[in-house]
Amino acid sequence: MTSNRAVKYINLSIAVLLGVFLAATYWYAWRPLPQISGNLSAPISANATIARDALGVPHISAANWEDAVFLQGFVTAQDRMWQMDALRRLAGGTLAQVAGPAALDSDREARRLRLSRIAEEQVHHLPLGDLKLFDAYARGVNYFLETHRGRLPLEFTLLNYDPRPWSAADTILVGLQMYRTLSSSWKGEIQKMAMLAKGDATKVNALFPVSGGTEVQPGSNAWVLSGAHTASGRPILANDPHLDFTNPSTWYLVQLKTPDLDVSGASLPGTPCIIIGHNQRIAWGVTNLHYDVQDLYREKFDPATGRYQFRGQIEQARLERELIPVKGSNPVQQDLWVTRHGPIILEDANQYYALRWVAAETQFEFPFLDLNRARNWQEFTAAISRFPGPAQNFVYADVDGNIGYHASGRLPIRKNYKGDVPADGSSGDDEWDGFIPFDQLPAFFDPPSGMIITANQDPFPANYPFRVNGAFASQYRSRQIRDLLGAHNGWRPEDMLVIQKDVYSAFSHFLAQQTVAAYQRKKANNPNLAAAVDVLTHWNGQMEKGTAAPMIVALIYQQFRTAVADRAAPGGGQNYDDQMAPAVIERLLRQRPKDWFPDFDQVLLRCFSQAIAEGAKIQGSNVKRWDYGFYNQLTIPQPVIGRLPLIGSYFNIGPVPMSGSSTTVKQTTRRLGPSMRMVVDFSRWDRSLQNITIGESEQVLSPHYRDQWDAYYAGRSFPMQFQKIEAKSMLRVVSSR
Repeated sequence: MTSNRAVKYINLSIAVLLGVFLAATYWYAWRPLPQISGNLSAPISANATIARDALGVPHISAANWEDAVFLQGFVTAQDRMWQMDALRRLAGGTLAQVAGPAALDSDREARRLRLSRIAEEQVHHLPLGDLKLFDAYARGVNYFLETHRGRLPLEFTLLNYDPRPWSAADTILVGLQMYRTLSSSWKGEIQKMAMLAKGDATKVNALFPVSGGTEVQPGSNAWVLSGAHTASGRPILANDPHLDFTNPSTWYLVQLKTPDLDVSGASLPGTPCIIIGHNQRIAWGVTNLHYDVQDLYREKFDPATGRYQFRGQIEQARLERELIPVKGSNPVQQDLWVTRHGPIILEDANQYYALRWVAAETQFEFPFLDLNRARNWQEFTAAISRFPGPAQNFVYADVDGNIGYHASGRLPIRKNYKGDVPADGSSGDDEWDGFIPFDQLPAFFDPPSGMIITANQDPFPANYPFRVNGAFASQYRSRQIRDLLGAHNGWRPEDMLVIQKDVYSAFSHFLAQQTVAAYQRKKANNPNLAAAVDVLTHWNGQMEKGTAAPMIVALIYQQFRTAVADRAAPGGGQNYDDQMAPAVIERLLRQRPKDWFPDFDQVLLRCFSQAIAEGAKIQGSNVKRWDYGFYNQLTIPQPVIGRLPLIGSYFNIGPVPMSGSSTTVKQTTRRLGPSMRMVVDFSRWDRSLQNITIGESEQVLSPHYRDQWDAYYAGRSFPMQFQKIEAKSMLRVVSSR
């Protein structure tokens, strides 16, 4: 009897605990899921609808753009409110207020960049049209917050705070965070300066070329084909921008439709309109230009008084004092001196460096509503001419069969210096001389080749009238895209996915061949290397998970890159990883200058041996069983819920093995990869394809939390519904005005 009673009590306790767990799950995680059907009353000018397709992508139909953007703010908040709040906190330096001391360093850096102050200053100078746009979006976000207090996403419950209302300044903050992500280059100036201080200036400069010298055409991972190359005879535009992996995804897919606006594509949570997509007439892709828009200035500065020298005169820096709130701790004071060049962002060995950044001194404008409504090349370029940055490549196609490219953003003119190392802030000789005029930025329209191929390479010609500096990529991706597209005609939209997931690395293949040749020339006969030589000899250059050769060559590259950098600047090799490094390595191995190494083969074999020893520590001594995918392994954690004990890891993505490398079209590392894939088919809009990395929703119990991941991982995609919407739910929004 006693035993039966104990079992009964245990079962009852389990049932009670399960009931409590299910009730809590319903209350805190299920109840916050968005309303996607039925009727909703909202302060818009006329009734509207929000149809969601099978992926949860909202298709908004409204009476005018103000209502459409209001509803865009509302639906984005439904799916991504915590992400939006985290982005503005990351940029504004208020993460520690909700996350505690672990986020303090992040807040310090954001405040040194003055992002919140820049946003507050810029909002007062926004063009009236942009301000109205931001206000309409903010009203939609705030309507969500007003109607959902007490049932916000689970992250707010776990971190125990309520988000404040959204504002136009917050949208600018989100834009500045993307600006920061895509244009922060000042740490590279410090690295190069340190290498110059301890090494051979000629060699160090050779490690940091602006251009690889064999560029094809401008841009980032995007391309467009004219009808001459496609099966339909109409253009195809493809875009897969590479960014850091995040959970939730960087992009949010949406369609906006009004009597004078019909546009679909990828938006940035926290900002209105479509950033990458198409309307009824044109399509465009956007990726990073990598032009240098930051300069460090070495100031003759007195930290006690804030005084510094400029052109023989003493000037007074402005002191900005802030308190950084920290959850569970006292606020932390941060003082920042701001000079004419910008904030003193770094102090090193009694040297003080101020950061000048285009984002801090140009008028913020937001041309995307104009871009979303553009009907031709003239209206398209007129819109992007207002784009302040970060500096971007825009590729273009239209229903009339035209294709084009235009660089954009405010690019500083440097007359007397290059901008690759800190400049002298006191002399006044190294000041910017305005910005390159938009009509003098690289551009072309309907090139004879019928192709525009971009992959982060340098777009500026050798005879360009302005001095150029930037972190441009080597030529391998752009060349591979051109080789693939040039192999035949008759391309279809689905064929673009094959190219987007291509993982052939011409550089890695070259390095493997050089290593094998060195082994054979030296007649090394080293039993520790023989198996690896056999693997490399029969390798086809594909950086595929599940194979050993890519891992071998990746480790060789790391060792040889370090050896080269140490030769230029002894002791400086470990941190050298410039975007142009693969092109530098290839040039050295082809030319083999004696002043670098008297015997390149000997250095290669030493690096080869070190690589095999390192790999053995990671995956064992049997080289043929190594797996590059587990070396290039990806995990995308859910930043808050993923930390919960027992159940948190279920909501993370990965760990998963990944194919690709920094020199493959599918540029994939442990940190970054294609953030979105889009293929626009001008022969029939609804044959276009688009997908993001994980899913539309950040809410872990949503069916759209990670319903796109499997397709993304496999390189598949989904129809980009535009004219025919297969609605799985319909929310009717009734005007309450």
